[in-house]
Amino acid sequence: MFPVAPASHARYLYVKRLDIEKTHIKRLHVDTTTTLIAMEDEVDRLVAAWRRERPDLDVEPLEVLSRVSRLARHLDRARRLAFSEHSLEPWEFDVLTALRRAGNPYQLSPGQLLTQTLVTSGTMTNRIDRLTKKGLVERLPDPSDRRGVLVRLTKEGQDRADQSLAGLLEQERAILSELSRAQRGELAALLRQLTAPFDNIPG
Repeated sequence: MFPVAPASHARYLYVKRLDIEKTHIKRLHVDTTTTLIAMEDEVDRLVAAWRRERPDLDVEPLEVLSRVSRLARHLDRARRLAFSEHSLEPWEFDVLTALRRAGNPYQLSPGQLLTQTLVTSGTMTNRIDRLTKKGLVERLPDPSDRRGVLVRLTKEGQDRADQSLAGLLEQERAILSELSRAQRGELAALLRQLTAPFDNIPG
């Protein structure tokens, strides 16, 4: 049989263990609130695994672009949540806000909408039809082109665009909440360096 520790000694060990656990929890709390940069994410684990399995490859691009990809998925969920609160699909938001950004009287030609939303002509025609049926846009004759039309926001469409944009910005601020204003500006500048060449391809 194993010797039984005296009750006083057992109580001492129990209290000592609690003290250690409290200290450990306190240290973890400090680490996670003051040194977020040291936290590991899923991309760190992914990169480490590939470096182990394929040491012959330079997997450094994954450290940036895999995080961009994961953030894009989180943003897509945030967008859908913000838009669903105003009974909009993401593509509806894209068309409505393209018109809203155009300024009063909030109208564009179908060709201009194509350029801003990056879809085909047939897709855009279908989307305009559906938004018209919902009372969010209307078609008007183009005074500069007898065969052309203009697409204009209705009052309901403008209200829906404004409300859903406010909801989206709230979601996006939550995603960026770990960054300071200066860090957000720096990140925006770095991402601009990557996206600008794609957005300025001739033709």
